[in-house]
Amino acid sequence: MSTALSRLTRRTVLKGLGLAAGAAVLPRAAFAAIPTDTPLHGLSAFGDLKYPPDYGAFDYATPGAPQGGRMNYSVPNWVLNQSPQTFDTLNTFVLQGNAPPRLESLYDGLMVSSLDEPDSLYGALAETVSISTDRNTFTFALRPEARFSDGRKVTAGDVAFTYRVLKEKGHPSIAVSLREMAEAVAVDERTFRLTFSGKQTYQETLDAFGLPVVPEAFFEGRDFERTGLDVIPGSGRRKIGRMEVGRFIEYEKREDYWAKDLPFARGLDHFQTVRIDFFRDRQPALEAFKKGEITFREEFTTRSWAVEYDFPAVAAKQVIKREFPVETRPKFQCWALNQRRQRFADPRVRRAINLCFDFEWTNQNILFGLRTHSDSPFEGSPYKAAGTPSPAELAILEPLRGQVPDEVFGAVWTQPVSDGTGNDRKLLREAVRLFDEAGWKRQGSGLVNASGEVFRLEYMINGAEQQRVYGKFFDTLRRIGVDASFRLVDEAQYQDRQQRFDYDMILAAFSFSATPTRDSLGLFFAGRSRDVPGSYNFPGTADPAVDALIAKVGEATTREDLTTAILCLDRVLRARLDWLPNINADQHRVAYWDLFGFKEEKPDYGFPVESLWWYDEARAKAIGRA
Repeated sequence: MSTALSRLTRRTVLKGLGLAAGAAVLPRAAFAAIPTDTPLHGLSAFGDLKYPPDYGAFDYATPGAPQGGRMNYSVPNWVLNQSPQTFDTLNTFVLQGNAPPRLESLYDGLMVSSLDEPDSLYGALAETVSISTDRNTFTFALRPEARFSDGRKVTAGDVAFTYRVLKEKGHPSIAVSLREMAEAVAVDERTFRLTFSGKQTYQETLDAFGLPVVPEAFFEGRDFERTGLDVIPGSGRRKIGRMEVGRFIEYEKREDYWAKDLPFARGLDHFQTVRIDFFRDRQPALEAFKKGEITFREEFTTRSWAVEYDFPAVAAKQVIKREFPVETRPKFQCWALNQRRQRFADPRVRRAINLCFDFEWTNQNILFGLRTHSDSPFEGSPYKAAGTPSPAELAILEPLRGQVPDEVFGAVWTQPVSDGTGNDRKLLREAVRLFDEAGWKRQGSGLVNASGEVFRLEYMINGAEQQRVYGKFFDTLRRIGVDASFRLVDEAQYQDRQQRFDYDMILAAFSFSATPTRDSLGLFFAGRSRDVPGSYNFPGTADPAVDALIAKVGEATTREDLTTAILCLDRVLRARLDWLPNINADQHRVAYWDLFGFKEEKPDYGFPVESLWWYDEARAKAIGRA
């Protein structure tokens, strides 16, 4: 991911910004060649910057687009503690509570990622950044015009407070990027110095530079973790307008936004109002879209996409239904079997359960042929391994021989392909054999171990759609003797139990940045994150060989080295099946009322329509919606 707020989320929104002229261009070089004590206008993991210091706007921005209007938005992605179903707090920076999506639009960071580069950052609150000779200290010159929404200047003291409090009390996926932060100091009102321990990687320091900055004065007499529904002022493009807790929230564009004419903000965020309505279930949300109460919706349910977009407004071309390319970023949808519960610790058990999911039957009969079967946690990226290991991969893997499954050294694991009948006897016999080898024998109608314990599998879900899609899967598990069931819980209970790792099995969908880091991968796969509440290590992976490969990612000094290390990690993760790869979509399937304009070519690394698109009055008049 490119910034701490846009790293590790199921469906991530990235806000494209940049920086003004007057600073040196970062040369195309690895970190070791980056000039020290020189003000730089931008940074990237491997020295590749597209935009020079005097750029006017990002290429995907549209400075001449109309301003105003509104988008009533069904959010396809969210970050941190946010929920699309309800909200009870306006603090998105902590683990507790449910915050509304897009709350991050209230805040600027020191730097921000661009959407058409894999990992570049350009200054936002910071005009320039300088790097010390030892590569451990970064000194930021803040823009003098930066203001919070309450009119206060953004000072280095605010930035220093933010970094210290987020390291101590921030959401785990924020705090991880500050793990090696040694010091956050306001040198003077406009100069902020951030020092790391020396154990960090350069890529990890970049993760820290996009953190949202909050005003220190607001928290005088307040507990950072318990601000409730008080609005924490930000320096970003938007502010909160009308809202009704748990039902809707409206974000209004700030006319007094300090950076609206600066290059990093130019040509973005055109809507006056972005509204999000909250629904406990997907069907009422779809009905609201049909009525025109919601005007943009990305559809993730294949049945709906195939059969429920036949209402009159579609036939009349008032509603447009189309597909957009997905981003060039690694993503995955996987099941996590909780190895903190001993019955899931044996990899043979995990393989057996995976064999019971007949993707071919499910895709044909339930998913309308609209999905592909995932093999990897790095789908859609150069980090997905294929075939046998290359010599460069073997150089990393050979020292781990005996610590990783032997099959890692052969052809990479791929999903079994069933006969599509929903009753592939060959695969089911193999599943029964694996359970038997793992000590689970058929006794009567169930599988039991030597202690007489019945093998139970409870799948925790927070929406009925998964029960429809995976009902056949669970019927198959029960046929071979697994006591398999669904447990439908509300959003608050789901989030609480997920954070405490209180489940047998859950489904998770995430995307990484185009340049994953040691720390971002560690939140999912490293032993140190296994028991950290709020981490994304849902299966409870704790394996020294996996940790060693994640460390190799951190040692990479070129993009080629990084890719090789992650390919090795992918091979091991797929052989272990800590995460069971599930299904994948190769397109954004979007429906929207014909009220909007946009550039036809979308950026490769993000799709925040609420920032890129604009209200087109002529189109609205043409369909009677002006």
